[in-house]
Amino acid sequence: MGNNTKNFTKDNFDTEVIKSDKPVLVDFWAEWCGPCKMLTPTIDEIADEYSDKYSIGKLNVDQNGEIAAEYGIRSIPCLLFFNKGKVQEQIVGAVEKAEIISALEKL
Repeated sequence: MGNNTKNFTKDNFDTEVIKSDKPVLVDFWAEWCGPCKMLTPTIDEIADEYSDKYSIGKLNVDQNGEIAAEYGIRSIPCLLFFNKGKVQEQIVGAVEKAEIISALEKL
């Protein structure tokens, strides 16, 4: 993970995502998922470039299945965009950096 990419877990999800004072991008992923691995450098780049405006991180669905189930994650990678504790947008699949940034800027 990149220097500014956070590791979200069931222990810090409420504090880091739901109660965040910044909009948050959560990348739901798993170690065995090829498209997830392809997306990781993009997520790290965005986290490095936009860490002042957004909180950006990854949540491993195998280690945090309760949270994945709570948000109905059925396919990964799945990007959820939170603002003020609520999901504002969802993107499924490995997508271009521009599409992710566009979704962030709408928050």
